[in-house]
Amino acid sequence: MMNPKLEVLTPTNCQLIFIDQQPQMAFGVQSMDRQALKNNTVALAKSAKIFNIPTIITTVETESFSGHTYPELLDVFPGKDILERSSMNSWDDQKVRDALAANGKKKVIVSGLWTEVCNNSFALCAMLEGGYEIYMVADASGGTSKEAHDYAMQRMIQAGVVPVTWQQVMLEWQRDWAHRETYDAVMAVVREHSGAYGMGVDYAYTMVHKAAPRSNSDHKTLAPVPAKVN
Repeated sequence: MMNPKLEVLTPTNCQLIFIDQQPQMAFGVQSMDRQALKNNTVALAKSAKIFNIPTIITTVETESFSGHTYPELLDVFPGKDILERSSMNSWDDQKVRDALAANGKKKVIVSGLWTEVCNNSFALCAMLEGGYEIYMVADASGGTSKEAHDYAMQRMIQAGVVPVTWQQVMLEWQRDWAHRETYDAVMAVVREHSGAYGMGVDYAYTMVHKAAPRSNSDHKTLAPVPAKVN
């Protein structure tokens, strides 16, 4: 029998869940730079929207402790239902289990806070009780210390979770630069969120392909490009 983890992620074989991407949860993150964490989370969300990935957003104790989901994340999915919980483990909430089942994809990509609590418990229970395959986005998740994040990742990997990064996921969805229907949108995410890679793409657009330089006000608009950039 083929190992399902040998299958690459595609726009049709997976779903995505954001767990507790909320400001009070982010305050406690010490495993990576918080602004980088938010950048990566929003980039993952924009990538999911490009490829029409079924996406769940769940929160914990919004009004009493954690605060509302990042507005930048909500802007990507305007009007989307937010699944509010009291449990630290999203799997314990029937609304979350129902949403996962309704999406009908066994590969579940996870971005959440904190790695060692909400991500870890959800991943282990979803695999054990739901038969899901979990792909943990390590750079769009954070823990209360580097050790907390790293050891939680190790524990999950030992249990069968697949570690990934946000850009890896996006480019796995894109797969081929000949897929022109998503090419420009992917390049827009790269230019805005991919750091040095995005700077390099900007350089190639303007200096090699002679596209007009962008101003800050039109940073989401791509000038026509005569050839692919990768």
